[in-house]
Amino acid sequence: MRVELFNPFIIAAGEVLNTELGVKAKRGALHLDKSDYISQDITVLISLIGDIWGVVIISLQFDTAIAIVSHMLGEEVTEFSELAQSGIGELGNVISGRAATKLAEAGYDTDISVPTMMVGQGSRISTFDIDRLIVPLETEFGVVRLALALRESS
Repeated sequence: MRVELFNPFIIAAGEVLNTELGVKAKRGALHLDKSDYISQDITVLISLIGDIWGVVIISLQFDTAIAIVSHMLGEEVTEFSELAQSGIGELGNVISGRAATKLAEAGYDTDISVPTMMVGQGSRISTFDIDRLIVPLETEFGVVRLALALRESS
């Protein structure tokens, strides 16, 4: 695993959480995962193609998502409505977009897909033969978990 493929996503996530939510994200212990990924309450999937190929999985619990969206809107949100879904999807989109910009600055031509959201816990997501780097980002709203399954195109 080449660190230069993963750092842009970790840095971008920290920057976006800081600028969009005004919170400092503390990175938890990193680890590799080879088994199927088991989704949390909310899971955002963003695919990458180009010089870097793979998927970024951003997942969080309902209470964390509700707290984040409430903060983003400046008003209390009590359910995971379409507006809340849109807010969390856009958060994933901004993180991945900023990371893709950082990859471009490093010489990698990479495009990202529109975010896909899964609502509900326990789905299995296979990244086949690509190990995932799991990056928990601890915030005052709860943990935002990045799972990065990335490799250079051959």
